[in-house]
Amino acid sequence: MGSVGELNDCSPQHHKWWKNGTVYQIYPASFKDSNDDGIGDIPGITSKLDYITSLGVDIVWVCPMFDSPQIDMGYDVSNYEKVYPPYGTVEDMQTLIDECHSRNMRIILDLVVNHTSDQHEWFKESRSSKSNPKRDWYIWRPAKYDDQGHRVPPNNWRAMFTGSAWTWDEHTQEYYLHLFASEQPDLNWESSECRKAIYESAMEFWLRKGVDGFRIDCVNMYSKGDLNDAPITEPDRDTQNAGLVWCNGPRMDEYLDEMNAVLSKYDAMSVGECPFTPDTDKVISYVSAANKRLNMVFQFDVVEVGSSHASKFESKPAEDWLLDFQAAVTRTQQLISGTDAWTTAFTENHDWSRSISRFGSDKPEFRVAAGKMLALMLSTLSGTLFIYQGQELGMVNAPLSWPIEEYKDLDAASYYSQVFRNTNGDPTALAEAKDAIQFIARDNARTPMQWNSNTNAGFSNAKPWMRVHDNFHELNAELEEKDERSVLAFWKMMLRLRKVHADLFIHGDFEPLGKPNTKTFTYSKSWEGQSALIMLNFTSEAQPLEMLSGFGKVELLISTADDVGNNLAPFEGRIYLAASRPHL
Repeated sequence: MGSVGELNDCSPQHHKWWKNGTVYQIYPASFKDSNDDGIGDIPGITSKLDYITSLGVDIVWVCPMFDSPQIDMGYDVSNYEKVYPPYGTVEDMQTLIDECHSRNMRIILDLVVNHTSDQHEWFKESRSSKSNPKRDWYIWRPAKYDDQGHRVPPNNWRAMFTGSAWTWDEHTQEYYLHLFASEQPDLNWESSECRKAIYESAMEFWLRKGVDGFRIDCVNMYSKGDLNDAPITEPDRDTQNAGLVWCNGPRMDEYLDEMNAVLSKYDAMSVGECPFTPDTDKVISYVSAANKRLNMVFQFDVVEVGSSHASKFESKPAEDWLLDFQAAVTRTQQLISGTDAWTTAFTENHDWSRSISRFGSDKPEFRVAAGKMLALMLSTLSGTLFIYQGQELGMVNAPLSWPIEEYKDLDAASYYSQVFRNTNGDPTALAEAKDAIQFIARDNARTPMQWNSNTNAGFSNAKPWMRVHDNFHELNAELEEKDERSVLAFWKMMLRLRKVHADLFIHGDFEPLGKPNTKTFTYSKSWEGQSALIMLNFTSEAQPLEMLSGFGKVELLISTADDVGNNLAPFEGRIYLAASRPHL
């Protein structure tokens, strides 16, 4: 499992439970199928709680399990107070909540309240007539007309899944806004009655059942301002990227204050998805402890490295991507330096591809080393740590050999269809599009969890809703639990170390060291006289050791390599503690 220095145990200073906790994210459809219908479910999650506990995590995050038509895999909610039937029932959720608590773990849910499904009863009422009491629970606007008298949308915003962010409703002769798919109409947070219903149906219904908090989807999109056109950055397109326009509107602070008033009654945790927010001061205003709005947010600086804001599929990582990666890690880490803010550490979730494939190497000879190196990095970063299912095993992207039909996600399908239309099905363009999808599509994170070498990787005895990765015979939890040199074993070790050195690794000050380069990443962590030096090799070649001289006497705490030499081995990571390491 690598070279390990002395492990000691200590009791860190008292901190909020959601600061010191490590979160394990579960995507229900792909985690574990308990009834052999090919789809993961809530009882399947419950059946694997002992495995989750064995990792050393403290908090379970379950992605949307609410009733939904599944246009966007549950992020299109048709009823907040019911469970998607293939996943189970409200009673199954209560069992999961109780079983987590019995194992001293907390549980948080996704809170998807920027939009609903168009099948939600609220929207059905809203679109029934202009005079319906719920008409203003969604965002409706009359058409505009161009110089030729053609009807056009109210503004030039492009939806996140391509195309206009507005859909024409023939029945009431107006457009409704949807920042995502047309089946996901945006709620109108300007309506106080709508907000009250959101707090009651989507939040308190579950908080009363014992849920410990929420990952809040699109948390900075609720106040959209005056709906003016976005700046024209792509003159050849009718719609424009408008994320910087519709995020962080004038009433966001007010709405978050209201939400926190609900959450605080239950000591509930909040982590908001906060895209399109380059202004660090704005981020701090959301997560400042004094402001009492959100506990923390997900900034996407790290996972967006190598992707384009116009479309994540339209760019590939450059040769110097590691420079951007180092800068992104530094920005998110230094959010807490000298402030009362809090931050998060993650490199994977359900919306991005696998980190080993993106930031390491998924070649068989390097996959394990890269997985351990990334685990070492994440475990030494300050803030609340988030691990996505399968990340602890070193799961990787789908093979390039898979045909495009294996990709199920709306985002990837929309992009591929757009390329097909724009190029009249040009084979070269479609091949390039498929390469981009294989590298960064959300589907890569949604292949079924690999439990063992049996049929369908032990995920289900039925044909899974999505194809199991071809490598499950050699990469699965059962094998890795028996192998002390596995990625899984190393993650368990690092989560133990993170608790042992909680002040230093979870709360410590982060400082990048040395001149940024395209091969290695070196930084220090410090806390009240304690200090650690972290050295990471992001290449498949050995790299020279640097920066040790400035730290005086140091002691190797852990290395990802089995044999520690005078150079950093390919994809090796090391932690050195300075002489002032705590006596534990």
